[in-house]
Amino acid sequence: MKPLIFDAHLDLAWNALQYDRDQRLDVLSLRANESHMTTDTRGKCTVSLPAMRRGQVAFCCATLLARALPDGFSLPTHPSHRLPKSVFTREDIDFADATLAYGTAYGQLGYYRLLESLGEIKLIYTQSQLAEHVAQWNPTSPIGVILAMEGTDPIIEPSQAKHWFDLGMRVACLAHFGQSAHAMGTGFDGPLTPTGVQLVKEMDQAGIILDLVHTADLAIEQALDLYTKSICISHANVRVRVKGDRQLTDAQIQQVANRQGVIGIALYNHMIKPNTPEDPLSKDNVSLTDVVYHIDHICQLVGNANCVGIGSDMDGGFGVDQIPRELETISDLPKLGECLSAKGFSDADISKIMSGNWLRFFAENLPVS
Repeated sequence: MKPLIFDAHLDLAWNALQYDRDQRLDVLSLRANESHMTTDTRGKCTVSLPAMRRGQVAFCCATLLARALPDGFSLPTHPSHRLPKSVFTREDIDFADATLAYGTAYGQLGYYRLLESLGEIKLIYTQSQLAEHVAQWNPTSPIGVILAMEGTDPIIEPSQAKHWFDLGMRVACLAHFGQSAHAMGTGFDGPLTPTGVQLVKEMDQAGIILDLVHTADLAIEQALDLYTKSICISHANVRVRVKGDRQLTDAQIQQVANRQGVIGIALYNHMIKPNTPEDPLSKDNVSLTDVVYHIDHICQLVGNANCVGIGSDMDGGFGVDQIPRELETISDLPKLGECLSAKGFSDADISKIMSGNWLRFFAENLPVS
């Protein structure tokens, strides 16, 4: 029997609405639909709801994802115009201001609600709903989905945090890549903005779980001082194994553990193994054993297996050619459990890593009812 799996980071709606990937279809059908396309990761997707069910991925955090340029910047109107280097822009994800990001994220919310009405997913808002879904799960069940906002750009002003909570959003991180309205994100170091300071306080009061993924080191320290509850990091790996601010320092890992939080290990090859001229990180050069090294580092550092899980980020802008060689689709995630077993992890600890730690975290931090 395959273990139940909780994946703490999947961009289901973004892939559906931006890339026309009907999440009800099999992965191979989605690839076939894109076989004539040559750009980006077309024809290389790895995630769909049927594939999740085959892999016993019974629960996930699914994102609301839309970025807005910070105040004072605008999108280029001519190919020769360039934005400052402190701003990352992608036309498949960026919008001119927060009102457009809001509308896009609201549309993604509508997609999740439609999937629920079709019996494909079950939106989980409370501890009691989570417990019920765990108790009733079988391989034909809807996928249990907790809504998470990746980058709080769709929150137009801090007081609107409660509005998004009332809509069902339960987890949020403050930034994505570069500067946001609320914090400095991946690629640079910098603080929370004044608006970001207020937003963290509003999230704390509203009961929105703070995800410190993609958040710059300085902003993380500030947020930890402001936010009083348990925190998580949905999809990040270990900095001592792969350098870069996208990864977590040992001190940050310990801070998550100290707050009874969980870190979701990401399955993007460039976050798993260093890229060198001798090892260009082709799919064949990265294995699930390399993933286990990150997991084991966290367990050894904190002294137990209680704060690490999965946050695969599969189809988060990369495809099957950029995940470990044992993985063809998300249905192959149980192979990670097999690899953990081969490396000497106990059955109890494997169960925690595959789903138990995230289930415990949300059972403690979602609203009671």
